[in-house]
Parts: sequence; C-alpha cells; structure tokens
Amino acid sequence: MATLGLIHNSPMLAAVFNEIAARVMPDVRLLHFVDESTIKNTIAAGHLQKSTMRQVIRLVGSSFDAGCDVALVTCSSIGRAVDMAAELYDQPVLRVDRAMAEKAVATGNRIGVVATLSTTLEPTAELVRRVADEQGKQIEIVEHLCQGAFDAVMAGDGATHDRIVGEGLTEGMKGVDAIVLAQASMARVVASLPEGAVSAPVYSSPELGMLHARDVLAGLGR
Repeated sequence: MATLGLIHNSPMLAAVFNEIAARVMPDVRLLHFVDESTIKNTIAAGHLQKSTMRQVIRLVGSSFDAGCDVALVTCSSIGRAVDMAAELYDQPVLRVDRAMAEKAVATGNRIGVVATLSTTLEPTAELVRRVADEQGKQIEIVEHLCQGAFDAVMAGDGATHDRIVGEGLTEGMKGVDAIVLAQASMARVVASLPEGAVSAPVYSSPELGMLHARDVLAGLGR
C-alpha cells in the first residue's frame, strides 16, 4: 500500500485532508506530521527564517524515515523551504498550492490572490508568477490582503473572518479571470456566498493538491 506523508502547521488540518483522501485516494495510507512552530515563527518574524526552512526539511526527512513514498506540505507560507526539500530528497516532495497555481494560470491572464496573512500572500503570488514564467505566459496578479480576518479567527470570531474574506472576494477581486485562495481555510467562505457573488472561478489548494499527490503516487507504481 502506498503511503502519503502530510506535513501540517495545525492539528486541525488533519481532518480536512482525511476527508479528501477518503474520497480521492481511499487505498492510500496517510501519516500526518504536525509542527505549529513553522507557521507561528514565520508570522512572528514576518518572513520565512532559515531556522524554519531547516525545520521543514527535517520534517520532510522524518516523513520518509517513517516509510512515506511521497511528502505533501500543506502550508503555503513555507513554500520556499518545500522547494529546497524537493532538491534534497529522491522521493517526491510536493507543495499543496502548486496544482492550484497551475490551474489558475491556465484559466486566464489576470489572476487574483486573496490571503489573510501577508506571509502567505507573498509566497502564493510568487508561485503563480513562477508557474506563468515556466509556461511562457504573461499574467497580471491582483493581490488582496483581508486585513483583520486572521486576528478575528484566532480570537474565535469566525463570523468576522468570513465577512472580511467575503468582502475581499466580492469587492477586491472584480475583473479578474481566476481567484487563488492563499489559505485553504478561506474555501468555506466561498461556499457560503450567494451564487454569482464571485464572478471568476475560485481555486483552493487542498483538493487540487491531493489530486496531484494521487497522480504522483500512481506514477510511482506502488
């Protein structure tokens, strides 16, 4: 049986990915590795530190030591460290947001990136740019930071978070061809909005990232 290692920055994410896996890869064994320091230290510093990069690389190594065939890192803020880890290991190391970025670039030229944290907004926008460069495509990126949404959800005020994100999606993303959610937690807000409130297709990372991981595992022939 193939084994997928999932590296998270919050224990709450395990349930999200278990639900997706049950639907798209029921015959794959999952192992979850959780380290909250990777996101908490990045937020505190305001950028991805070298110490956090080393920690991400260690977590990826731990997943392979535990018998995983593929490692999928589910946090976009530490994407640069995931790219480094991919260079260091022979087994596949995947970013959860890569497939989402590819889908958005294929959809149009004006791409909106919405986030509740600047530490996630910047790496996600950079990934979309890189994917476009690789494909030789000229794009325009419209960035929107939902100010106050992250603090609200951390304080247990989910309603305020959803309202701010909803406004960002409807007001801040007018005229774009595709919308990328820098945080997977924002996907439920899209589902709660009235039909037609968001004019462009919206892409979120968990589902697309897991479908890509399934394809990579299948390609290994395990």
